Amino acid sequence: MAIQFKVPSMACSACADAISQAVKAVDPAAAIAADPKTKQVEIETTQPETAIKQAIEAAGYPIG
Repeated sequence: MAIQFKVPSMACSACADAISQAVKAVDPAAAIAADPKTKQVEIETTQPETAIKQAIEAAGYPIG
């Protein structure tokens, strides 16, 4: 399933990498596209949206 989030605190590629690592911890097979310029994260995953959201927020990036 495809999920999109807006992450206002994602400021750079290091932030995008941290978000990607957080998602991969929940779903190693997930496909992640994080764009710091638009603050958008697109994730293709088999995990529930709540699990992905919690992983991103636990990494220190609140979902806007």
